[in-house]
Amino acid sequence: MKITDIKTYVFWLGFRNVCLVKVETDQGIYGWGESGLSGREKAVVGTIEHFKQFLIGQNALNISAMWQEMYRSQYFEGGRVLAAAISSIDIALHDIAGKYLNQPAYQLLGGKQRNYIPLFATSVKDFNQGLIEDLLKLKEQGWQSIRVTTGEHGKAEGKTVFDSRKSLAKTAHWLTQAREAIGSEIMLGIDYHHRLSVGETASFCQRMPSGTLDYLEEPIRDQSIQAYQNLRSMVDIPFAIGEELTSKWDFAPYVDSALTNYARIDICNAGGFTEAIKIAAMCETKYIDMMPHNPLSPICTAASVHYCAAIANMSWLELAPYDGDLSEYDEIFTNRPRVTNNSFAVPDCVGLGIDVNEEKLQNQQFKFWEPPRLIKPDGSYTNW
Repeated sequence: MKITDIKTYVFWLGFRNVCLVKVETDQGIYGWGESGLSGREKAVVGTIEHFKQFLIGQNALNISAMWQEMYRSQYFEGGRVLAAAISSIDIALHDIAGKYLNQPAYQLLGGKQRNYIPLFATSVKDFNQGLIEDLLKLKEQGWQSIRVTTGEHGKAEGKTVFDSRKSLAKTAHWLTQAREAIGSEIMLGIDYHHRLSVGETASFCQRMPSGTLDYLEEPIRDQSIQAYQNLRSMVDIPFAIGEELTSKWDFAPYVDSALTNYARIDICNAGGFTEAIKIAAMCETKYIDMMPHNPLSPICTAASVHYCAAIANMSWLELAPYDGDLSEYDEIFTNRPRVTNNSFAVPDCVGLGIDVNEEKLQNQQFKFWEPPRLIKPDGSYTNW
């Protein structure tokens, strides 16, 4: 079964562009994958054009060999653009292999280890009484794991001032109130979206009673392992790190030192199934649970469900979009995962079990889009 074509579809979906990839074969079996490099999709499309030159004509079942060739076929290995392109093709190839063997994709990874995938919900409310009300509503709906965000999301166009000192003071106050309101049984975490420094993060954590937070996600960028080690010595809150990491080599220092307690792997950025399953095994040796990042289309969700089904060290999968409603896209995605009892059931489908109506994609438009720009009070840029 040989690869005959690789197609890319980049189009606006909801509040951002998505990059879907279709791999076709000479037996009529095809597979779908997705790239996770949001905001720079055309860079991924260009990389896939390069990969097509040597992938077409190859046996579609030789997935690991093609992964190695894609990774090692250029002098400049790795990086977010290459990893996102490799991820999308790797996921599509697993979809093909599952269909060819008449098995779910998770069977290619060793079979399922659970019957459903626990999810965590995210509240995007600003830090005021409205946040407390939203968390109580989520608790009433039965959510056992809830994440909040910083409350400063920025505008789609233009610049938004982010004052880290005011943010951490306000956020710590309302998180303390939130914990009192929802009780101690609910898992509560916050994604600070790498907007703080080491000192600011320590100050933030020290402003709350111990036990307020169950985890702190991405408070700083991941470029410096020493910075995280410094931070670890100052605070006792578990870290959720990993959505910026794109390979087992990126994850290794955080795993070896056990700096991350919840690995926020993104299967559409971290090398697809081939690499992600190795990263899960690395984390298992240090008793680190996987907490996959899942912010994209239902293709990413379907791939994440199969991944989570096959690994032992699984905590929760992110629910995306945050309201869980994708019904307006049912004409594009067939048999997408559906939330039942705050979880996804592990399907008995072949491959990923999801399909895409290609005819509907012809009318979908790409929009150049930039994430919001956050600036400090002095006018200098900071992380979004």
